[in-house]
Amino acid sequence: MRIAHVAPLYESVPPKLYGGTERIVFYITEALVELGHDVTLFASGDSETSARLVPARDQAIRLDPRPKKSEIAAHLAMLADVRARAGEFDVIHFHLSHFLHFPFFENIAGRTVTTPHGRLDYVDLAPAYKRFPRFPMISISHSQKRGLPDANWLATIHHGLPLDAYQPTYEPRAEEPYLAFLGRLSRDKRPDRAIEIARRSGLRLKLAAKIGDDDRAYFRANI
Repeated sequence: MRIAHVAPLYESVPPKLYGGTERIVFYITEALVELGHDVTLFASGDSETSARLVPARDQAIRLDPRPKKSEIAAHLAMLADVRARAGEFDVIHFHLSHFLHFPFFENIAGRTVTTPHGRLDYVDLAPAYKRFPRFPMISISHSQKRGLPDANWLATIHHGLPLDAYQPTYEPRAEEPYLAFLGRLSRDKRPDRAIEIARRSGLRLKLAAKIGDDDRAYFRANI
């Protein structure tokens, strides 16, 4: 099949730093290439992929040191390029949670699929989706669908990873066993639950995380 993946432009694919969505896009893209599909990736120019890369801007937005950037303009320019080349693909897979692509592709919604990789309970998302109900959607968890219960959900496909990407430790190797949390210190990731689990189990907890500007109030109040 001729498949296009459209990634967010906040981080490269795969991400140089933190970027869960971009890492999943990388895994999916590489797997489809390995299966023999003709895959095109629309992403930032500093991405690395076995697929055909169409750079939307020279650098991921978060790694771009220039002070004046417009993430909306960057994504609009990329979507215009995807739209112009839509006839080249059998399926266009959007990994965008803001639905900015809906007006561009409404007349070919049936040849697209959208996987939002974040939460969907923001107050403005449901009214926006109701205006574009034809777009097929893939959820990353059953819980995620509660934010848009009436969407055109095709399936739930949980995030996966290559078997060689992580080797689990079944027997503690440290002198003192500990639990680990890796992710953003935000309400979405619930590090407070990790802390509570550590308290109840009596184990130490190590947190490796970043704090975004939008999450500082949550961090001060809960962590």
